[in-house]
Amino acid sequence: MAASVDLSSYRDQHYKGSRSEQERSLRDSTTLYVGNLSFYTTEEQIHELFSRCGDVRVIVMGLDKYKKTPCGFCFVEYYTRCEAEAAMRFVNGTRLDDRLIRVDWDAGFIEGRQYGRGKTGGQVRDEYRTDYDAGRGGYGKLLSQKIAPNTDNR
Repeated sequence: MAASVDLSSYRDQHYKGSRSEQERSLRDSTTLYVGNLSFYTTEEQIHELFSRCGDVRVIVMGLDKYKKTPCGFCFVEYYTRCEAEAAMRFVNGTRLDDRLIRVDWDAGFIEGRQYGRGKTGGQVRDEYRTDYDAGRGGYGKLLSQKIAPNTDNR
């Protein structure tokens, strides 16, 4: 197996099951996690890119759990492992919406995982980001709250 389709060291800490079950699920999975997406990237753009590697079964867009708006990640599921491996090989690290996207194996989508896990509803990484990133909503959420103008008229 080529290095680009090997399992990364990242493991979902919220996985419901043992570490060995998670490893087995990852080795057999046809589901990919796609990260570092622009908040403005559409499901259609993702389908266009990922369908070059095989038949896409389903795309689940990551959403802010409170606003229900895109928050920079998604899950792409293929019909076969071979198609998913092709996407790992050829799509990981490519540019989509002027951003380098990250593709990694996922143990399989479960309802509820489409929502960001951060305190403010989005992804945790976007809460602590200190740089300005127009494709991901500007400054990080916590920094934005500190520099937001007071609108209470006090």
